Amino acid sequence: MCVRVSCRVGFEDVIGEPSSAHSFDRVWIGSHATFELVKFFSYRLLTTLLAIPMAFTLGLLFGALSCLHVWLVMPVVQSFMMLLPSAQKIWRSLTEIFIAPLFQSLGKCLSSIQIQTTEN
Repeated sequence: MCVRVSCRVGFEDVIGEPSSAHSFDRVWIGSHATFELVKFFSYRLLTTLLAIPMAFTLGLLFGALSCLHVWLVMPVVQSFMMLLPSAQKIWRSLTEIFIAPLFQSLGKCLSSIQIQTTEN
């Protein structure tokens, strides 16, 4: 799913003159036209200079990520999924041998604790 975000910067957003206190009309119109013209040409210039190198760099990056995913990540995941039933049996055995007796002993030791509450 692609999300398109529009980022529009207006002259009023940059030059924060309130509507009640504008400079002379000719100055306002001239500065507005200059702002829009410089914004337009600087965007075109930066796009011309950066578009092809960025496309090349991002193409390499996503190509490398795709290759790693197909040839490294997925085989490792598939191998773990095949070994998972065996690993579950081993983990269950280790848990029953080492951890379960410890918690059973702790449960028996702590089961004799009695707490009584009294109201004053």
